[in-house]
Amino acid sequence: MNPLVIPDSPRRWDCLSLGEVMLRLDPGESRIHTTRHFQVWEGGGEYNVARGLRRCFSLRTAIATALADNPVGRLVEDLILQGGVDPSLIQWVPYDGVGRTVRNGLNFTERGFGVRAAAGCSDRGHTAVSQLNPGDFDWSAIFGNQNATKWFHTGGIFAALSASTAQVAAEAMDAARRHATPVSYDLNFRDSLWKSIGGKAKAQQVNRELVRKVDLLLGNEEDFSAMLGVSIKGVSEDFTELPIAGYEAMLREVAASYPNLKLIASTLRTAATASRNAWGAIALYEDQIVHVPQRDIDIYDRVGGGDSFASGLIYGLLAAKPIDWAVRCGVAHGALAMTTPGDTSTATLAEVERLIKGGSARIAR
Repeated sequence: MNPLVIPDSPRRWDCLSLGEVMLRLDPGESRIHTTRHFQVWEGGGEYNVARGLRRCFSLRTAIATALADNPVGRLVEDLILQGGVDPSLIQWVPYDGVGRTVRNGLNFTERGFGVRAAAGCSDRGHTAVSQLNPGDFDWSAIFGNQNATKWFHTGGIFAALSASTAQVAAEAMDAARRHATPVSYDLNFRDSLWKSIGGKAKAQQVNRELVRKVDLLLGNEEDFSAMLGVSIKGVSEDFTELPIAGYEAMLREVAASYPNLKLIASTLRTAATASRNAWGAIALYEDQIVHVPQRDIDIYDRVGGGDSFASGLIYGLLAAKPIDWAVRCGVAHGALAMTTPGDTSTATLAEVERLIKGGSARIAR
């Protein structure tokens, strides 16, 4: 495996993400089907990485996406602005008045508690971003000298929105590689997105092609099997047992199948209850395994934990930290993100560094 090379020339952004940004409606301590009140957040697998890099790690980030131009879309934009992410690459699509042809995605999410698991119900058909086509973004201008970014991130959620979004992802990856920009891709398998368009077989067909264009590949205990067809030996059906030897073998198998990959990382999550998980990570870099053992953490809202792992890891790489520090940064940032509501992180770099060093939760004042 070749080492990652981070561009050292001046660039407009530190990270650019490509993906859908939805409006998340959160019933708080209640349930979707019984609540009378929702709190709203913005969120999306790819977007959350850019936002975490901006708000926790103070890097310059942008999101390439599309929104229907109506009050809901403008609310999402306002939330993006509050998150500090550059919205200049948002494509605004005229709204038809009722959403027959274009709309904005909604994501209803319950946090879960104890034996009641977290649950999500998305409403995202015919969204503006799902109708993106190759050529809609001028990637040569975006990745070229006029703008440029030190890192590009996208993932399997965006690629699953439609046949054309997978093509847009491939087009963007090719442009990034032409401009010596590292590409990260989070497999992020979502059964709800694939089941009506061919299921896991289609997911594997699409993702096997996209992964050949990637430098950093991210996933979790289910993603590598569902999205690439690479199984992990010794893993129980409910993922209560996560054998490290099986993970190491899986990472090496993926590396052998995709020699373009420079770093492969997987989070390790065992959910005893919705409120208490064991959380860690394992990575393969330059043929060496980096393992951050699982530790029990209390969960307030698990959504976005993997995205925050990704942004913490990418920050470590962009900051030229040792690989073991970068993986620990991802684990710490993901753990902290799951202590607050919403998809996105509210952690600070000081909190992340404190947790990396093994700091306790004793009050700081």
